[in-house]
Amino acid sequence: MQVREFLSVPSDNFRKDGPHINIVMSSRVRLARNLAGEPFPGWAKKSQRIASLKKIRPSVEAISHMKNGFSDTMDNLNSLEKQVLVERHLISKEHASKGRGSGIVLNKQQNICVLINEEDHLRIQVLKPGLQLKEAWKQIDALDTNLEKKLKYSFDSELGYLTACPTNLGTGIRVSAMLHLPGLVLSEQVNQVISAVNKLGLAVRGIYGEGSEALGNVFQVSNQMTLGETEKEIVDRINKVLQQIIEHEENARETLLENKPNMVFHQIGRAYGVLSNSYIISSKETMNLLSFMRLGVELEIFGNLDRSLVDELFVATQPAHLQKNLTEKLSAEERDLLRAEILRDKFKGIEPPDPSRLKPVESENETENEEEN
Repeated sequence: MQVREFLSVPSDNFRKDGPHINIVMSSRVRLARNLAGEPFPGWAKKSQRIASLKKIRPSVEAISHMKNGFSDTMDNLNSLEKQVLVERHLISKEHASKGRGSGIVLNKQQNICVLINEEDHLRIQVLKPGLQLKEAWKQIDALDTNLEKKLKYSFDSELGYLTACPTNLGTGIRVSAMLHLPGLVLSEQVNQVISAVNKLGLAVRGIYGEGSEALGNVFQVSNQMTLGETEKEIVDRINKVLQQIIEHEENARETLLENKPNMVFHQIGRAYGVLSNSYIISSKETMNLLSFMRLGVELEIFGNLDRSLVDELFVATQPAHLQKNLTEKLSAEERDLLRAEILRDKFKGIEPPDPSRLKPVESENETENEEEN
């Protein structure tokens, strides 16, 4: 199956629910692994990378979770197909630049992906909707155990799993979550939260990871070090920090509604108006406006707009996704025109936001009094 045919089916993740999905868009756990006795991909000759790819790929394809999935070498994918995979957060920008000697194996549900010969011989990742770090860890641990029976990993009794980058030594685990934080951004508290999270040894990045911008008020939070703690300790630590960020975001939204409701409704109403009526719109503006549409959905001021549509549009309006079904390459202006057309069509029939639908926030005392009565 060609990658275009495989990716033409919308990912089920847009329609799946999960804990704290209103704030945590997705959870991801990734493991870095290398073959014993083989040079790291960045140091290996092309012939060595091809040999390790031939060794690894069949073992990954044989895992039951990868049945009926997609598997190919990176040199068989063109730049557009690679960029579509990047926009879906299935491969890194670094892996998109790879050619012969590198590969990808992706399961049918598009939530388990194995990158072969990126920075390390294997980068295994599991994605889950909402806050499901522990569930993602449990699944990836089982996959890793299965693979380790077939492939001999590079492991040291003191240092743990050996990796190309020293920051991945030890467990080789990267635990991250994609957070939607419009409340903290609007209340100008997000920089304080980021600073506090950094002091705890975690990294906060933009929507596409290191070096990317936090478009659409979306931020990635992940661990920086992998040595000195067990995988479970790392997962638990990040889970606790994320719970605190969720609480801060919920409080920020509540405070904004109490103190600046007109500003919040203006942002949501303006986003609806622009996205529903524009004839030319950039990717960056679209992401930022979709953020407020998503906030409006969570506040329940839209009568017939589903969160899954907004989440799908976060991806479907990206440059490569606009281009993927067309034979001729679009210019930036043509993409902006097509993006606006798609948005007008998707939001046709969506009722305007109505603040009167907003449910009043009840205090604990009010709730207790109602129960007594």
